[in-house]
Amino acid sequence: MRILNATQMREADRQTIEDVGIASLVLMENAGRQVVSAIEAAHEARLSGRVAILCGKGNNGGDGFVVARTLAQRGVDVSVFLLAPVASVKGDARVNLDILGRLGIGVMEVDDEQRWELYASEVQRCSLIVDAIVGTGLSAPLAGLLDTVVADVNVMGIPIVSVDLPSGLSADSPHPLGQCVSAAMTVTLAAPKLSLVMPPGEDQAGDVVIADIGIPYDVIDGLEGRQIELLTPEQVRLLVQPRPADSHKGDYGRVTVVGGSRGKTGAAHLAGLGALRSGAGLVTIATPASCQPIIAALAAEYTTEALAEGGDGQVAEAAVETVLALRHDVIACGPGLGRGEAARRFVRALVDRSPVPLVLDADAVLAFADDPGQLVGRDERHIVITPHPGEMAQLLGRSIEEVQNNRIEIAGEFAVTHQIHVVLKGHRTVIAHPSGLISLNPTGNPGMATGGTGDVLTGMVAAWLAQLLDADAACSLAVFLHGAAGDLAAAHEGRVSMIAGDLLHHIGPALEQLTATPGEAGGND
Repeated sequence: MRILNATQMREADRQTIEDVGIASLVLMENAGRQVVSAIEAAHEARLSGRVAILCGKGNNGGDGFVVARTLAQRGVDVSVFLLAPVASVKGDARVNLDILGRLGIGVMEVDDEQRWELYASEVQRCSLIVDAIVGTGLSAPLAGLLDTVVADVNVMGIPIVSVDLPSGLSADSPHPLGQCVSAAMTVTLAAPKLSLVMPPGEDQAGDVVIADIGIPYDVIDGLEGRQIELLTPEQVRLLVQPRPADSHKGDYGRVTVVGGSRGKTGAAHLAGLGALRSGAGLVTIATPASCQPIIAALAAEYTTEALAEGGDGQVAEAAVETVLALRHDVIACGPGLGRGEAARRFVRALVDRSPVPLVLDADAVLAFADDPGQLVGRDERHIVITPHPGEMAQLLGRSIEEVQNNRIEIAGEFAVTHQIHVVLKGHRTVIAHPSGLISLNPTGNPGMATGGTGDVLTGMVAAWLAQLLDADAACSLAVFLHGAAGDLAAAHEGRVSMIAGDLLHHIGPALEQLTATPGEAGGND
């Protein structure tokens, strides 16, 4: 699902009006009615009281006038507050304002802070507030009257439903421009906006409902400029194909996991099981010789391969020959590998010489921390890296705070410049593709902030890459299912108590839930 910025949203409106021929008044009517439908679904009980509708002078306010008219015609007691002079309302918004007048629905003109002081107590007595003050057109912090109104309604303790965006949020950045409405629900129009799905803006949006107002999907998909999408079940479901009855293990890919070191064998084990639970036909864990019996004893389903090691219990550089001689379709490298100099040289040699796709995590990513320019993909051999923010910061020589504040930009720039896939883990994991496309993952929860969950993801990415032979698809599907498994695990174990091993037990149910028909979906929890 495409995420649009302000410029793209305006262009989508223009194309729909001028090229498709749907009148702007129709779009505004659709918007208002969709907001009402969402309110009725989520806040029906509050419609027995009075609803305050706060409108600005632009098209967002026009949507609010339609909301007011529609609610009033359904018998709801509404109070409409125009936070601007009546004379300043133009275009379609003015048409809908005038309609309210002809229907006898009063509109209170609140054009300065003194008048707001008179009406604020009336808003306080309402059971629901509709925020139709400012939408995607905002480019500067709220000031004066609007800033005062937002500050006041935020402390009234009344649920707020925002139209398109909570007033004060920007469509172009997840970071609020200044003070903004704290909504219980946001009904966004046509497509999600970045500030509704990424922190810290998402914290102000409440439940997000995407309203179809009549802009064709082809128009949205064809818009030029920044390509950011929100992964959806409908999208990733198409990547999973039924297995033929006559299939065998060789049809589903051979994955080699290179990982483990003295004291860190569990990471390689989790990655191996992550690959198996994601459908890989054959999985081998290649690990330092002293670690092999430990890892082999942890599970019977994968095979193991002993690698030459140094005195520090980490893989030796010479072990690259052993790994390259193994039969595999994808190599996942890094979980528990260690950061010694020999291990670093091993990783660099593997990346330089491997003819098959690579998934690099943790210590394998940090092997390039002093020279990230050497980490470059090739057309014939994909590379996927799966760092957490701390590892990304070390790789780039930047602070964690800088990475966290610019997750999309940093991951996207690195992916395009280095022609690799970047899976920047964390809340709303960012998948940056070499093409410039950014995919954001909606699944997952804070309970996954525990050691080992990233190792499971490494194996999952490798498994789907081995099966699909498409790095874009493999990253999207693996990340979505990883988060979905985490959500199921949290539902069973609780967010505090869940551990990485719990994800392994819920990958299968998550996959079944994804691929089930709507009538079957309830049976997987």
